[in-house]
Amino acid sequence: MKVLVLAPSLYKAFSPLSLRNPFLFPNASSSICTLSKHLHFNPMAACVDTPRTDTSHLSRDPNRSQADDNFYNYAKFFQPSFSDRVSGLPFTKNHMKTMHTQSVVEDLHHEYDDREDPWLKMQEEARLDVEQEPIASSYYYTSILSQKTLERALANHLAIKLSNSSLPSSTLFDIFVGVLEENRDIISAVKEDLIAAKERDPACISYVHCFLNFKGFLACQAHRVAHKLWTQGRNVLAILIQNRVSEAFAVDIHPGARIGHGILLDHATGVVVGETAVIGNNVSILHNMTLGGTGKISGDRHPKIGDGVLIGAGTCILGNIRIGDGAKIGACSVVLKDVPPRTTAVGNPARLVGGKQNPIKLDKIPSFTMDHTSHIAEWSDYVI
Repeated sequence: MKVLVLAPSLYKAFSPLSLRNPFLFPNASSSICTLSKHLHFNPMAACVDTPRTDTSHLSRDPNRSQADDNFYNYAKFFQPSFSDRVSGLPFTKNHMKTMHTQSVVEDLHHEYDDREDPWLKMQEEARLDVEQEPIASSYYYTSILSQKTLERALANHLAIKLSNSSLPSSTLFDIFVGVLEENRDIISAVKEDLIAAKERDPACISYVHCFLNFKGFLACQAHRVAHKLWTQGRNVLAILIQNRVSEAFAVDIHPGARIGHGILLDHATGVVVGETAVIGNNVSILHNMTLGGTGKISGDRHPKIGDGVLIGAGTCILGNIRIGDGAKIGACSVVLKDVPPRTTAVGNPARLVGGKQNPIKLDKIPSFTMDHTSHIAEWSDYVI
């Protein structure tokens, strides 16, 4: 079907309500293009096919003219709401989930099974944002509303963010979309990362806000693609992506590092993760955090982070040590030894709150509560 696409300068001539009615005629065929002859904006109007088979403009060369970015498909912006396609189940099952005697891995099993689909919700949120800020219509259309799948939307957005004058977005789009469409496990992790940001970060107002603006989320997803390429022996491309992510987002994650799902990189600036590091599921990490080695040792030399761990800002965790499931690392700590599950370590060098022989055990998953101070205030005698 052909639909009419209007230039942004014409937006004020049409109210959202007028665009919800049969302005574009539901049964329109290619003859609708002739409508432009009867209107006075022929030089600024274009007809496009939908569904689209040519997606090259979604991953355009940064040197290409941006004239096409000024075309809006308002018919799609004001389609009926997706509310009838979004789950009506409660958004949050249990933020402050309490840990029991079983492992955190078992405790978190199927945590996200009954959640709404973030991709469907993102499209609904994007339409609402466009209604509130029509000036951003082109951006939302290119990034979300023109995309058929989450895979293509993410590939397009990352390609634009990471492209430069010598690495066109079209090339990056082909790399990203190829990996994302072939690996459903990556897309499942992407959705859980979106849910993690929405639930744990009070600054995250919507899924689409996270998807478009949170560099920690974007850096993590770019790493997932780079890691897949690394495991396939395509090291040149993997390191290229790592380098561009480091330059664009100030997040440096070696493509060899293994990262689970439900990850929150909050703020993310200055996060460094070494080649042999492992990060479990449902982990929350703040800015300026390092998972590094201790020197020139080769081989398996980086930390292993368990499930449900919370790592505070400015923390350095060095060497092939393990941070147990459900542990909490206080801000600016330097951790050089194993941290038992469900305990809190703080300081430089880090020590267990409550002492090594009888450390205080946490009864809630810290990466979910995002509580950085409980048990520390009582332990420390620091005063101003």
